[in-house]
Amino acid sequence: MTATAAGSTTRTTVTDHAGHDDAEAVVTRPGARRALALCRILLAVVFLWPVADKTFGLGYATPDERAWIAGSSPTAGYLGSIESPLAGGFAALSGPAVDWLFMLGMLGTGLALLLGIGLRVAAVAGGLLMLTLWLSTWPFAAGSQNPLVDQHLVFTALLAALALTRAGDTWGLGRAWAASPVPGSATWLR
Repeated sequence: MTATAAGSTTRTTVTDHAGHDDAEAVVTRPGARRALALCRILLAVVFLWPVADKTFGLGYATPDERAWIAGSSPTAGYLGSIESPLAGGFAALSGPAVDWLFMLGMLGTGLALLLGIGLRVAAVAGGLLMLTLWLSTWPFAAGSQNPLVDQHLVFTALLAALALTRAGDTWGLGRAWAASPVPGSATWLR
C-alpha cells in the first residue's frame, strides 16, 4: 500500500512473469518470508532424516543391521507393529513397492522443500504421506496424546501454507524455478 497526497491509499500489486496479480498470494514482509523459509527448511529435515536413517541405519530410529542397504525393509517393521483397527490393511501394504514409494515420497518432498521448488506437488505428496501416517497411529484410541490433532496434521497444514505463500522464493530456488523454461514451473509445479 502506498499513501497519496489526498490521504487515500492505493494498492500496489505484484505480478508474476505470466502477468497474474499476485498481491494476495505472496507474503511481502521480509521477516515473515524468512520465518516461512525457515519453516520450509526445518520441515525438509523432517522428511529427509528418516530417509537417511532408514537407508543407512544411522543408529537413531534404525540400527545399522536394519538399514535398507543391509537388506531390511524401511517400512515392514512399522507397518507390522501397528495396533489399530486399520492394522491388517497397513500390514498388507508391506513390501518392496511400498518401500520404494515411501522412501521416494519422503525424499522427493524433502528435496523440494529444501530447494524451494515444486512446493505444490510436495504439499500434495507430503500431505498424503502425513495423513497416511496420522491414520496409522490411530489417534482416536484411548490413551493417545490427542485424539484429533498431532504433528502429522500440523505438518500437512504447514505444507499447504508453504506452497500457497511461495515460501521457496526466500532462501530457495523458487523464483528462478518459476522463471525457468520447464513446463509447469510457474503454475502447478511451482
